[in-house]
Amino acid sequence: METAFGVEAPITVDTAVLCTQCSGAGTAPGTHLATCEVCGGRGEVQSVQRTFLGQVVSSRPCQNCQGHGTIIPSPCPTCAGDGRIRTRRSLTVKIPAGVEDGMRIRLAQQGEVGPGGGTAGDLYVEIHERPHDVYSRKGDDLHCRVTLPMTAAALGTRMTIKTLDGEENIEVKPGTQPASTLRIRGKGVPHLRGQGRGELFVHLDVKTPTKLTADQERMLRDFAKTRGEDIAELSKQGGFFSRMRDAFNGH
Repeated sequence: METAFGVEAPITVDTAVLCTQCSGAGTAPGTHLATCEVCGGRGEVQSVQRTFLGQVVSSRPCQNCQGHGTIIPSPCPTCAGDGRIRTRRSLTVKIPAGVEDGMRIRLAQQGEVGPGGGTAGDLYVEIHERPHDVYSRKGDDLHCRVTLPMTAAALGTRMTIKTLDGEENIEVKPGTQPASTLRIRGKGVPHLRGQGRGELFVHLDVKTPTKLTADQERMLRDFAKTRGEDIAELSKQGGFFSRMRDAFNGH
């Protein structure tokens, strides 16, 4: 229901946020960053190697300041100079109508703050759709199974089923065969991108009675005789199997 029509879902995440004590600077109150004495604030150091081709100059990040060009003489006691702390936050995610299992929703700048008060990254929320008690989903279409008595399939009937929108009356035509499918337009899942909705497919299973009273068995046998379907004649030439053979051969 929630993936079909959308929902605002509360979530709790543990992320790094800006340190409130130093506002991301990483320094203790009343102190400031200092220029790295090793690299002179450049953030990198150079080395010279002599080869048979001459001198080769290479650069690498300064190990003393980790490439920042500055050092923290007095780190913030709250974040230990990182400029961020970990905390638990509560957020509300707006799930749009029509999302499917495995889709991800991006929450811009709701991820972790970078070291030294850097810009926060994004938070991705992955959707896991719980199975429905009645319906199975294939894309934006819904499928369900309904069992009918043999008499209802033969005579036709009207029945009420519960859709995602409420109750819906559907008609089963006389002579409905086992494994028949009814399609109800516009009762599936709303399309995620665009107008309209999927379909609802109702798969019909015809239930044959397994236990009959003597009167019920007699009435069925009489009914079979009126249709020329006498049980005793099915195995004879011209009976059921020959009619099945003729049907496959196109007669």
